[in-house]
Amino acid sequence: MNPFPLILSSPSGGGKTTLARMLLQRREDVGYSISCTTRSPRNGETHGKDYHFLSLDDFRDRRGRGDFAESAEVHGNLYGTLKSEVDRVFGTGRHVVMDIDIQGARQFIAAYPESVLVFLLPPSAEVLLGRLTGRNTESPEAVRKRLTGARDELAAVGSYQYVVVNDDLERAYTQVASIVDAETVRHRRVPLLEDRVRQLVDGLDREITKYARAT
Repeated sequence: MNPFPLILSSPSGGGKTTLARMLLQRREDVGYSISCTTRSPRNGETHGKDYHFLSLDDFRDRRGRGDFAESAEVHGNLYGTLKSEVDRVFGTGRHVVMDIDIQGARQFIAAYPESVLVFLLPPSAEVLLGRLTGRNTESPEAVRKRLTGARDELAAVGSYQYVVVNDDLERAYTQVASIVDAETVRHRRVPLLEDRVRQLVDGLDREITKYARAT
């Protein structure tokens, strides 16, 4: 099996992080790359397990060297995925699941064009609006930014290979898992496929010749 990156994207509250965790918990062929961030660790978070916590200078240095497959600023902090982390998971023979936004996905597929992109849609506009505006602690400006971000992300649906409507979490998981299974057996991902087919054809040719001589 040739492992590949699986990118899950959705508007805020669309379920991409939840589905990524379900894949990690239920499938042995899926792994997770540990992201880097410049924010401070939260209670219970461990460096090297939850995140790689970097200083701002260290993050910028690594980004300048091209170490990141994707990076972005979120709420004043920098986040990014190291290519070395992706390759570490690949080294274990597992697919890499990523829950990132459309900007991160565009950066990521430039480095890993074999990525499989899945966009998760909420079941209705009412549900989406409820998720985006349901935090009473946020200012109107913060809500406006979230709505604008969701609109921009929905406009990018056409660039994704698969779309899953997340109206039922278990059904959405089953569909995403089926995508992983289908992509795993795509011909370009089967190791030594040409050699296997050639051996089969050569064997048939020998048998055809044998029977031709017997007639």
